[in-house]
Amino acid sequence: MTTEKARDPQDLEQFLIERQWAGDIDGMVALFAPDAVIDTGEGALIRGHEAIRALFEGFAAEGRKFAKGKQSPAVINGDVALTSTHLPDGSITAEVARRQSGGTWLWVIDRYSVT
Repeated sequence: MTTEKARDPQDLEQFLIERQWAGDIDGMVALFAPDAVIDTGEGALIRGHEAIRALFEGFAAEGRKFAKGKQSPAVINGDVALTSTHLPDGSITAEVARRQSGGTWLWVIDRYSVT
């Protein structure tokens, strides 16, 4: 498992893609707060590390890989940040990150597509 932590909310997207392409599911899950929520756009929300791990394991089993897109600058307000990426297929992601007590960042909300 990759243990490097995000010191800037902009790091989260890059780390997620790198870890997925390396097959590091534990490293991917570690980028999310334990109470994080993911909206994949397919119905029910994915809540918490166990469900997030199952989601990423399913992607790995399907051979699904995240595409690298053009990341917008994070909008930071205190200990909360909005991150967003414009993907090659035209969709746009939106995520909310929260600064942790040690100064690192974790995602708490991830929405795969806002378009």
